[in-house]
Amino acid sequence: MRITKFGHAGVRVEHDGTTVVLDPGVFTQRESVEGADAVLVTHQHPDHLDVDNLRAADAPIWTIEEVVDALREQAPDLVERTTVVRPGETFDVGVPVLAVGEMHEVIHPEIPRIHNSGYYLTLGDRTVYHPGDALTPPNNPVDVLLAPSSAPWLRSQMAIDFVRAVGAPTNLAIHDRVHSDAGHQFLATQMEQLNGPRGLAWHRIADGEDLALD
Repeated sequence: MRITKFGHAGVRVEHDGTTVVLDPGVFTQRESVEGADAVLVTHQHPDHLDVDNLRAADAPIWTIEEVVDALREQAPDLVERTTVVRPGETFDVGVPVLAVGEMHEVIHPEIPRIHNSGYYLTLGDRTVYHPGDALTPPNNPVDVLLAPSSAPWLRSQMAIDFVRAVGAPTNLAIHDRVHSDAGHQFLATQMEQLNGPRGLAWHRIADGEDLALD
């Protein structure tokens, strides 16, 4: 298994000849989708959904109904290769995937909430979970959590408690364009102090870098 972190929430996962790309939004490099076999999109916000990246992939897309509605307006040419998934649904993109959760985290009480689906991937004897913009545990064992690390809706306490709730031994910081490097260092220090003793390792890597796995 190979996990490559790209810009912001974009992650590329390769396993046994299958390449899955998650959330290649506007901050994600185009190279992330090269040769992709499947693209998964958690929700419609542009930092997760970028039609130019989707067009470059030439791969089937799996996402929620609200994203398909957005594509009908922005890029109707992509709709024919898009499949709608629903909460709790299991589907196969070359590897088994479970759709987790339904709603985006609250940004502000006066901003309407939108739908969001996390994706739980089974890759041989390991599992990877990308929650999108929600802190919904999958209620299944997770080996690698792709953990939001900065957002208008996220406090460090929330990130720390989400890592604890999921309980993955390996946690990779994603959704990282909001904090400065100094802010990310504060969070990393808190993660090490509060979750390190629990065996929950925190990693932040550069765009285009692979996560080191045992």
